[in-house]
Amino acid sequence: MGWFKRLKDGIITSTKDKKEAPDGLWYKCKNCKQASTMKEVKDNFYKCPHCNYHIRIGSHDYFDLLFDGKYEELFTDLIATDFLNFTDLKPYDKRLEAAREKTSLDDAISVAHGKINKLPIIIAAMDFSFIGGSMGSVVGEKISLAIDFALENRTPLMVISKSGGARMMESAFSLMQMAKTSAKLSKLSKSGVPYFSFLTDPTTGGVTASFAMLGDINFAEPEALIGFAGPRVIKETIKRDLPEGFQRSEFLLEHGFLDFIVDRKDLKNKVGDMLSFF
Repeated sequence: MGWFKRLKDGIITSTKDKKEAPDGLWYKCKNCKQASTMKEVKDNFYKCPHCNYHIRIGSHDYFDLLFDGKYEELFTDLIATDFLNFTDLKPYDKRLEAAREKTSLDDAISVAHGKINKLPIIIAAMDFSFIGGSMGSVVGEKISLAIDFALENRTPLMVISKSGGARMMESAFSLMQMAKTSAKLSKLSKSGVPYFSFLTDPTTGGVTASFAMLGDINFAEPEALIGFAGPRVIKETIKRDLPEGFQRSEFLLEHGFLDFIVDRKDLKNKVGDMLSFF
């Protein structure tokens, strides 16, 4: 296995502060341009108090929001390596180093095990702040290991997608993760263990084309951009104007790609209800 390496064995409880949510005293909304105090934003589940815009948050923010207090982080021993000696604007190994330093994360996904409303669940949540939430070998392997854990423990799995797609710096190895995760999910489906796919802004590229759309339940946050290619690329390809709201959650719900849309303040109870139902 040359495309990632194990750092150490064992299960580790998360202690680092790995939040992606904005810092500071004030927050200016990207949507309505209104200013709010960070306290108001935090108290409102990291949503704009004026227009309900869902601010982009990271994996550990979702863990704090969803789990009943304690959770155990899994598979923290995997780290990507520059096995192709890839260089674009900068060498891939330097890009990885900078991303780890900036985010305090090992890669673009974190996996944790805990309880929601006293019912066990495994959550794999992506981080857009780590090289655009791109899916490389480590992301694929962590999802694969999370599926194995779900199978072994007969525990429901939830994946929170937030990604620009496959990581080009790992070439075909990134694309292989689409087939790998899809094949593993088919095993999960045959075993009868529930898989919930939660799509957040943005969910695009190879992530949308693989595990993000394979849930027993596919649901999303309001106004999330969800699609394969971006609207600009599609418009240039088909040479036509696109419908209003194209590739947003509401459009996808209307056209049958999603089961429902959930506001972040209702997310924990909604997932809890699904766990009870299944």
